Amino acid sequence: MRPLLRAAALLLLAAAPVLTGCVSSFVAPGPEETTSPVVAPSEPSYPAPSPSPFTGTVTIRNFSFEPGDFTAAPGAVVTVTNTGTTAHSLTAQDGGFDTGPVAPGATATLTAPTQPGAYSYLCTFHHFMRGILTVA
Repeated sequence: MRPLLRAAALLLLAAAPVLTGCVSSFVAPGPEETTSPVVAPSEPSYPAPSPSPFTGTVTIRNFSFEPGDFTAAPGAVVTVTNTGTTAHSLTAQDGGFDTGPVAPGATATLTAPTQPGAYSYLCTFHHFMRGILTVA
């Protein structure tokens, strides 16, 4: 048992300088040591995606509005084209604008509200089809 104890003591003495270095990195620096400020890495900045410009036409395709969310000027005329296989509408949830039923292959228009704001709309036939018209 004594040789094992002696080997452990020698191993501990040999490792002492290494362990001291490890411990000193967790202890506050002494008066002769200087510290440099720790600077967190900066977040990479990416340009915000630019929305495609609104052309004044909303296309109904595959039971969705394209674009679903868009911006129009106050009182602007918005064209709605239905490329689907069933009738759809683009109707403000508050009733402020409505294309009425737009048959497959047909086109209708609506006039954007004159007051700036965000207006939620949907298809009265398919309530899961939704979007937001922003007037600005």
